[in-house]
Amino acid sequence: MNRKESQLTAIGWREWISFPEWDIDHMKVKVDTGARTSSLHVSKLEYFEKESHPWVRFLVHPWQETSKDSCLVESPVAAHKEVRSSSGFLEQRPVVITSLIVAGQEIRTEVTLTNRSQMGFRMLLGRVAIRKDFMVIPGRSYLGGKPDRTITRKNRGQI
Repeated sequence: MNRKESQLTAIGWREWISFPEWDIDHMKVKVDTGARTSSLHVSKLEYFEKESHPWVRFLVHPWQETSKDSCLVESPVAAHKEVRSSSGFLEQRPVVITSLIVAGQEIRTEVTLTNRSQMGFRMLLGRVAIRKDFMVIPGRSYLGGKPDRTITRKNRGQI
């Protein structure tokens, strides 16, 4: 059951998040209520087995428009989903489950892995991840707070 509207945390159409399990402290995301699942840009995606279960290894690029400070991540594959990309193509994507922190709240959610290198944001935060605890105010940004200027400048490639 959803919390009452007055108890929901307000977030804007873009926010800063972190992935505590992956040691990624800052990533700018686009909040997309039109997207069901969250989608993360990764590169060098490779499959392998660990203890007879499918896993993936991939690079996460936390800063927009650069691969500087990429993080190597390994995670079990929870599923595969057929997702229609913004260009209209159906794509089979691996799904991982991880924790992320949005506006000070830790949530556990599914994230599909894909190449978003041509997109403005490295990640879309879909409605399934935020449906229980958040209210999106589409005319606002960073209601969950912004990191210090050093981080925001680094994200824009200025450092």
